[in-house]
Amino acid sequence: PLQFPRSPLTRRGKTMALHLARPFLPAGLPPPARRRARARAHPLSPTADARPPSFRRPYTSVLVVPTGVGAAVGGFAGDALPVARALAAVADCVISHPNVLNAAMLYWPTPNTLYVEGYALDRFAEGAWALQPVHQNKVGLVLDSGIEEELRLRHLQVADAARASLGLPVVEYAVTDAPLEIKTWFDPKCGKSTGSVGNSDSLLRAVDALVNQAGVNAVAVVARFPDDDPEDSDCYREGKGVDLLAGVEAIISHLIVKEFKIPAAHAPAVLPLPLSPSVSPRSAAEEVFMLLF
Repeated sequence: PLQFPRSPLTRRGKTMALHLARPFLPAGLPPPARRRARARAHPLSPTADARPPSFRRPYTSVLVVPTGVGAAVGGFAGDALPVARALAAVADCVISHPNVLNAAMLYWPTPNTLYVEGYALDRFAEGAWALQPVHQNKVGLVLDSGIEEELRLRHLQVADAARASLGLPVVEYAVTDAPLEIKTWFDPKCGKSTGSVGNSDSLLRAVDALVNQAGVNAVAVVARFPDDDPEDSDCYREGKGVDLLAGVEAIISHLIVKEFKIPAAHAPAVLPLPLSPSVSPRSAAEEVFMLLF
């Protein structure tokens, strides 16, 4: 019969005891302390995972893409919208801002996404402001008096179309008492887009009239922007540059939200650009805007 070699753990047919409960310790060291048994949770004090759904806090996420800096995702016309939609699919609530959620004339609303202007989002992140979701806003429209008559009429027709076809409550519009005199440029130090509003007081007076006389609680602004330099616009349209208009658009909406604490969004009034076959898909939503005006 086969015979197996005797195990080194046996001596004369007797098995040596193995003590695996503690490691070998050098002489002079105290033995390790024994672990205390974990107390079982009391059945009347459930853990967070065991709490019923009514006691769970919804998971809220904030999605921010800086404006006018040439962000790889979100630096063009609505190219961050797919990211926002993906995030909204896994979060209970997503809070974001116009630079993420707007694609020029295109927009994809999601029921669990809050559209918050950038200045208000900053104050919310600081803990200074709270956000209250609403079913619908009464919208007032501000038009820059520097917009040419024909171009102004086009924008009013878009507002009429939004009221008639989408049922949006655009209740009143106001024209500024002076041209806003928008200027745009790139910051030579960092390359971001920025600019100035020459008559910001005129803008605030128009908003004040809509808020206090028409009772609006949200504002859309259309300001006449300088027509783009072909070199700047071509670079952006090809998906390579920075949006020259974005920096001043943020300045305009920040002014309104800081003063009146209501939602605000902005769209530029510009003349259509020449047709180009080399427009990047990320900038193509801007071409839809140009076709309408």
